[in-house]
Amino acid sequence: MSTVALSRPSLPSRPTSTGTVAVVGLGYVGLPTALALLGAGRTVIGLDVSPARLEAIRRQDVDLLPSDLDRLAAAVDDPRFALTDDPALLADASVVIVCVPTPVDAHLVPDLDALAAACATAVAHAVPGQLLMLTSTTYVGCTRDLVLRPLLARGLTPGEDVHVAFSPERIDPGNAHHAQDRTPRVVGGATPRCTELAAEALLLTAPSVHRVSSPEAAEMSKLYENTFRAVNIALANEFADNCRGLGLDPLEVIEAAATKPYGFMPFYPGPGVGGHCIPCDPHYLLWQLRGLRIASPLIDTAMTAIAGRPRQVVQRVRELLGDRGRPLTGARVLLVGVSYKPGVADLRESPALEILEELGELGASAAFHDPLVPSARLHGAVLHSVADPAAEEWDLIVVHTVQPGSDLAWLAGREPVLDATYRLSGVPAKAVL
Repeated sequence: MSTVALSRPSLPSRPTSTGTVAVVGLGYVGLPTALALLGAGRTVIGLDVSPARLEAIRRQDVDLLPSDLDRLAAAVDDPRFALTDDPALLADASVVIVCVPTPVDAHLVPDLDALAAACATAVAHAVPGQLLMLTSTTYVGCTRDLVLRPLLARGLTPGEDVHVAFSPERIDPGNAHHAQDRTPRVVGGATPRCTELAAEALLLTAPSVHRVSSPEAAEMSKLYENTFRAVNIALANEFADNCRGLGLDPLEVIEAAATKPYGFMPFYPGPGVGGHCIPCDPHYLLWQLRGLRIASPLIDTAMTAIAGRPRQVVQRVRELLGDRGRPLTGARVLLVGVSYKPGVADLRESPALEILEELGELGASAAFHDPLVPSARLHGAVLHSVADPAAEEWDLIVVHTVQPGSDLAWLAGREPVLDATYRLSGVPAKAVL
């Protein structure tokens, strides 16, 4: 094990109520969380199993909001901030926060490996007086299965010897409007005392905390949040298809409906859904419900529709090329923007990857341009961003993600252009999904 000490802090020998906070997992949730806690005056241990990730953080070569990049620049010289892959240092913390990915596999089955390993590490190094708090989205009962029961097996009674809670993360990558210090948190502890201690820790970086009766209620609240979004995005996509069939502009219709001040919340169509939240989290619920023989047909249908959206993009590409007498095989197709959302360099679950792969499998010559993403790995091959797409000829251009500050005026004279964002203006020959 190695510790990259950004000036190694003096860590307390045992946890105290005002002491060190350890953050396990330094990804898109864990690193901003660690920086926010450091800004709140705490000594912070950042633990990650990847030496490469630790080194990237030390170099400040990470995808963060500008405000968090400024925080990181200051943190590298702060004696209260330590980066490490040594789990033994968890015993020095008064609070341990687990923030690791909870993806699904190729069969849309939850992949709990990272979370199970992180929880096992936290439990193995837990000491009396400590608070262990999970934030990773997962199934209902995970905190009990992976933390509470193993602690009891170690002879540590939750609520007495140690404290345990679940508080779902609420990080919106690339969105400065939803900063942690303006976003309420939900928390449920194993006991009322656990809940209160967790709330006290959360209030270091959140404006308010909503307490629920149990870790399970907090776990379910997160699943409901993202399932709500998934179902409504699936509906927006379907409604956009309906509008095209009726010769209507879906955005015009959505914006008109959104003028109603009650009973409606606008969701917008697109080429699919990416990231590790909406396309993944509802499958944790569906997986658990299937095991209990509980049907959830609305959610199931919505997630099937979301999974199939990138294939709809490919089919629309085929249709538009066919309308011009051009077969898909051999066609030069460019995707503009490949990250899963604007303002980030994040390719996790991005629909663009599936679109590029399927286009390639069908014989098209597929390429991409994204100012934030220099390269993307597809089936083991590496595809590099086209530096100057305006200088090349394309049989069809698909606008997938419009990065902030991008000048797409060069698209005005191109045709056909498939606008999968539904928001492109100034392109007379554009089509939509």
